Amino acid sequence: MDNSGKEKEALALLAEAEKKVKSSQSFFGTLFGGSSKLEEACDMYGRAANMFKMAKNWSAAGNAFSQAARLHLQMQSKHDAATNFIDAGNAFKKADPQEAINCLNRAIEIYTDMGRFTIAAKHHISIAEIYETELVDIDKAVAHYEQAADYYKGEESTSSANKCLLKVATYAAQLEQYQKAIEIYEQIGTYAMDSTLLKYSAKDHFFKAALCHFCVDMLNAKLAVQKYEEMFPAFSDSRECKLVKKLLDAYEEQNVDAYTDAVKEFDSISRLDQWLTTMLLRIKKTIQDEESDLR
Repeated sequence: MDNSGKEKEALALLAEAEKKVKSSQSFFGTLFGGSSKLEEACDMYGRAANMFKMAKNWSAAGNAFSQAARLHLQMQSKHDAATNFIDAGNAFKKADPQEAINCLNRAIEIYTDMGRFTIAAKHHISIAEIYETELVDIDKAVAHYEQAADYYKGEESTSSANKCLLKVATYAAQLEQYQKAIEIYEQIGTYAMDSTLLKYSAKDHFFKAALCHFCVDMLNAKLAVQKYEEMFPAFSDSRECKLVKKLLDAYEEQNVDAYTDAVKEFDSISRLDQWLTTMLLRIKKTIQDEESDLR
């Protein structure tokens, strides 16, 4: 399908919209229905943006949506402005991730100003995902996940807040900020064990917290496991708890083979994901380092 026709139509609409904006700013324009001309211009920018989308010209679509958003702000239509900034952000995601973030941030400012914190949180997650995948800036991704979690908590959306916090904990542990990760895993584990629906997932959170403790200090990990078993007796029977205990024994004996066997056995039933593999390798390395120190 030939999309060049769509682009031409879109460009003609842009030119027409610009004329409307200019005439609405003239002396007579302001006297005779300046605001209706701005509304027409907004509509034209929106239609042009959709045509650019059909032609897959994402930057032009993003720019047209941004223009519409600015006009809506001029007319005090905050909700419409925010919607257009989101549309602009979604278009820019495919062409210019940084500009997508700028547009989403503008929308977030409007939503928080209107007290729409749940929607603002959702768009903070979108920004975090762009930082994760496109711009690979983990610190900024974490900051946006934390902000989203704060807004969700304020709106009593605990499960949505926890999803964001688990992302924060995952990255904190990878960046060796173990204390921060431990606090989140323990907090969410405690929340989960008191919920009939989430009880089953509590063992995973305590398991991850125990591994973070282990990365810092073996004794800490031992005490943490005891604490988790007291808090949540079902943890004792879990394969995760049994694995940590086997790893603690292997560590005390400085037995790398026993450590590796325990991990292999666990992995043969429940596949280890990338995060768990990283943590378990870090702990294994401390055994090997201590072994070589003794030689």
